Amino acid sequence: MPYNRWIDPAGKQVYFGDKQLENHALDCALSPDGKYVAVEGRYSIVIISTGTNEIIERTTLEKLLGDDDAMNTFSGITWGKTDDDYHLYWSASGDEKSYVIKASWNGRKLKKEKTFDFLADKPASTALPNEIVATEENGKMVLYVVLNGNNLLVKLDEKTGQTIWSVKTGVAPYGVVKAAGKIYVTNWAGAAPDENDKNIAGIPWGNAKVDPLTGATREGTVSVFNTSDGTLIKEIRVGLHPNDIIPNPDENYVYVANANSDAVSVIDTKMDNVSESISVRLAEEKNPYWGDSPNGLGISGDGKILYVANGMDNAIAIVELGKNASLNSKSNQSKISGFIPTSAYPGAVCIYNDQTMYIPNIEAEGARIPTISESGAKSYNAHRQMASVSIIPLPDKNQLADYTKRVHETNQIFRVALSKKLPRKNANAVPVPLRIGEPSVFKHVVYIIKENRTYDQILGDVSAGDGDPSLCVFGKEVTPNTHKIVDDFLLLDNFYVSGKSSAEGHQWTDMAIVTDYIEKNVRGWFRSYPHVQQDALVYAPTGFLWDNAIRHGKSVRIYGEACVPEFDKSATWESIYSQFKNGEKIEFTNTTTIDPVWDILSQNFPGYDSHKFPDVFRAQTFIKELKEYESKEGDQWPELIIIALPNDHTSGTRPGFPTPRAMVADNDLALGQIMEAISKSKFWENTAVFITEDDSQAGWDHVSAYRTVGMVASPYSRFEKTNHTNYNQVSMIRTIEQILGLPPMNIMDATAMPMFNCFNSSADYSPYVSVPNQIPLDEMNSELSELKGPALHYAKKSMEPQFEWVDTGDDELFNRIIWFAMKGKKPYPEKYSGKDEDDDDDDD
Repeated sequence: MPYNRWIDPAGKQVYFGDKQLENHALDCALSPDGKYVAVEGRYSIVIISTGTNEIIERTTLEKLLGDDDAMNTFSGITWGKTDDDYHLYWSASGDEKSYVIKASWNGRKLKKEKTFDFLADKPASTALPNEIVATEENGKMVLYVVLNGNNLLVKLDEKTGQTIWSVKTGVAPYGVVKAAGKIYVTNWAGAAPDENDKNIAGIPWGNAKVDPLTGATREGTVSVFNTSDGTLIKEIRVGLHPNDIIPNPDENYVYVANANSDAVSVIDTKMDNVSESISVRLAEEKNPYWGDSPNGLGISGDGKILYVANGMDNAIAIVELGKNASLNSKSNQSKISGFIPTSAYPGAVCIYNDQTMYIPNIEAEGARIPTISESGAKSYNAHRQMASVSIIPLPDKNQLADYTKRVHETNQIFRVALSKKLPRKNANAVPVPLRIGEPSVFKHVVYIIKENRTYDQILGDVSAGDGDPSLCVFGKEVTPNTHKIVDDFLLLDNFYVSGKSSAEGHQWTDMAIVTDYIEKNVRGWFRSYPHVQQDALVYAPTGFLWDNAIRHGKSVRIYGEACVPEFDKSATWESIYSQFKNGEKIEFTNTTTIDPVWDILSQNFPGYDSHKFPDVFRAQTFIKELKEYESKEGDQWPELIIIALPNDHTSGTRPGFPTPRAMVADNDLALGQIMEAISKSKFWENTAVFITEDDSQAGWDHVSAYRTVGMVASPYSRFEKTNHTNYNQVSMIRTIEQILGLPPMNIMDATAMPMFNCFNSSADYSPYVSVPNQIPLDEMNSELSELKGPALHYAKKSMEPQFEWVDTGDDELFNRIIWFAMKGKKPYPEKYSGKDEDDDDDDD
C-alpha cells in the first residue's frame, strides 16, 4: 500500500465488483440460519454461502432500485425473518432520496420488496440512513433506523412504513443496537453543542464540539432511548468517533468501537455506564502512537471473545473479555490475545459458528486493476479497484501467534523503536538527522502541495526515469520548470501519493493519515468532500503537521492550504489575471474553519477557489512576503512553510478559462518562480523544499495508480540523477519532522522511513534559475459558438456545475476531457478509465 504498509491477509480472499468502478466492501451480516453472509458493497449486495465460501449472488443497486446515482451508505446491513421467509435490510442514498431497502432472499436470488424513503431535514442535503435494527415487538415487525444526516433515530412500522416515533440523537449518529429492552445509538461527534460552548466548529449541516488545539471533534457519545416512545434515558460519554455497536449474547453489555481513540468502550446495560475501556492498539507496550482505527465488531457465541476490525492495522484484534465486559469471564481485565491479518482497512466482522470469520475490507488491495491499451501496454487509474472479503478460519493458539507476528511485520512496527531513540550528544548537523532532536543543517522547510497529477502525465517523457511517453500529456513544453528541477536536483520515479482523491489526499499531505470518517465516506462522499479542510469530522485527534510544529516551538506560515477565499463572485479568470498583469490590488479574504490556522494563515495568498486565481499571482504574493522577511534583522523566516499551488488541476475546456495546458503551465511557472526566489534568498543555505501532488486521481500511470510527481530540492540535493527508492507522502512528512526535530504525529509517520538518500553530505549553493513558460498563460478555451463535434461536447461537459469547483466533478469524465484537450483526435484508450457514458461526438 502507498503508506508504508503491505497486505498479507490470512485465509481466502473473495473479490467482487465492476472493474470499471472503485469498489469497496463496507459491512456484513450473517443470516439467522448461518447459511449465508450478506456483504454490503458501495454499489451492490453480495451473498456468500458459508458452505462453499463462494459468491452465489451479486445484485447492483442500479438493478434493484433503478437509480443509477444511489450508493450504499456506511454500514448497517441486517437480516430479518418472518415465518420461513428471510429478508435483508440496508441503507442507500441517491441524489434526492435516501432509502432503507427491504429485499427477499430465497436461497438463490435477491429481490427488492419495498423501500422506506427518507427526505433530508434542512440544512442537511440527505437524510443518510445508516444502521438498522429489524425486530418484532408486540407481534409486529418494527425498524429502528439512524439518520446520520438528519441527526435522528426513527422507529417505523415495517409493514405500513409509517413512523411510530422520531427523536433527536447526538451529532451524526452512526450505529444502533437493541439490548436489554433499550435502544443504543452511537454519535460520531457526541452530543449537540451547548449555546455557551466556545469550542465548536462546522461539520456538514451543523456544528460539533471540537478540540481548540487541533479543530478535531473532542467527544463521542452513546444515546440510550426507551423503545416505547423514544424518550432519552441517558447520554453516555465514550471514546472519539464511536461507530459500530453490538451486544453480547445475554445483552448484559454492549460494545462500542471508538475509531479515533484506538479503544472499545464496554457499556453495562443495567447501569448504563462505561464499565471498561479496552485498548486495541497494536503492540501497545512498545507503541505510544494513535492510528489503529477500530471500527467494526463481532463476538463469540459464548460472549467471551470480542473481535475488533482495526482498519489502519489491516488486522482483526482478538480480545479475551474480562469480568467487567462479560459475565462469563473470570479474568479481572480484558486483554488482547493476538491479531489476524486481513486485506486493507477491514470494516466489519461476521463470526460463523465460532469457526470462521468473514471480513469486508474497505480498501481491499487498493487501486490495482491494470488496463491494457491497444498497444498492449498497462496503465492504472485511481478509481478502479475491486472489493474484497477475507474468509479466515479461527486460528488455534500457535497459529494466532504466527498471525500476530505477521501483522507486526506488515505494519513495520519495529520502526516505532527508531522514532523513540533519544538524540545523541555532540551529534554533527546533517541534512536529515538519524534521530529526532539531533541537529539538521536546515532551519527551514518549504512544503508545496499541488493538485491531481500522475508521474506519467508530467514526467513520462523523461528518459532517465521509468516513464511512458504515450501517457505524458503535460510534458517538458508545458512543464519546463518541473523538468528542470528534477534535472538539477534529483528525479524520484518511484514516489507515491497515499490516497486516491483530494478528499483523502489533503489529509495524507497534512496529517500523514486518514481517519475512519474518510474511509467510511470514500467514493460516496455523502456528507462532505474535504479537499479543503472545512469539516471537523475529518480531522485526526493528533492534529495536522502545523499543529505538531507549533506544539514543539516552531514558527509556521500557511499559504493557501486549509482555507477558502471569499471574493467578488462576478470576477472572472480574465478580470483577475488582468488585475494581476496591471499590478492592481486583487480583493479577497481567506477564511478557515480551523481556529489554530487563523494565526498562521497568509491573507495575501488566496486559497482554493473556482480556478479563478492564477498561480503566478500566488507566487508573486509569496515572493513579496519572502522579501519582507529578508529585509528583517537576522533570520525571522518561519521554520515550516506550507504552500498550496492548485492550478495544475485545470478547468478542463470550460469557456472563460485558460486551456488545460495553459493552467498547468501557470502552475509550473509559479513553482519555478518560487524555487528561484527561495534559492536566491539569504535563507537558501539552510532550506529544504519538498513538493508533492495531493493525489493522482486525474490521470493514468503505467506503474501504479498512486505514482505521482514528488520532488526534493536543497543545496544538499544536487544529485542530477534518478533515485528509484520507494517513497510516498508519509515518507515526506516524516522527513520534514525529522529535519525540524518533531516527533511523529501518529502510527503512520512513526513507521515511515525518512528520505535519507535524497540528500548529500556536501552542499552546492547555486541558485535555481526558473524557465519562462512556453505556453501563453492566457491561452483561452474556445467559446461554444466556435466549436463542434467532440470539442463542443467536452466544452459543454466542462461547463457542468459539477466542475465549477476544485475536485467536485466526475474524475473519469474529467480525465477524458483532459485527454481530448491535449491529444485531440487521437483515439481515447477506453480501457484506461472506462467507457464514457455521456459520449456524444455528434454535438454541433
